[in-house]
Amino acid sequence: MLKTTLLFFATALCEIIGCFLPWLWLKRGATPLLLMPAALALALFVWLLTLHPAASGRVYAAYGGVYVCTALIWLRVVDGVKLSLYDWLGAVVAMCGMLIIVAGWGRA
Repeated sequence: MLKTTLLFFATALCEIIGCFLPWLWLKRGATPLLLMPAALALALFVWLLTLHPAASGRVYAAYGGVYVCTALIWLRVVDGVKLSLYDWLGAVVAMCGMLIIVAGWGRA
């Protein structure tokens, strides 16, 4: 379970970086050279999703919970936005959903 969760966090980080870098270019006037590491991050994101042993739909559903939590951590660390109680509660609920789905892998 821990290995799967950590793999999901790495996957989410790649997805967020892959989307954040083009956002910097389009919204903040950063260099278009950011598109190269963005493409690499998104390719890594896709590859990481294939490392899970479950059916793709289950992987995507479980991954969604970790993505929510990772995005909120990104919001706090990178964007400097203080998280509310509702943010934290939503992250806990999303992570519980992920854990329930992953616990059922192999039982379906």
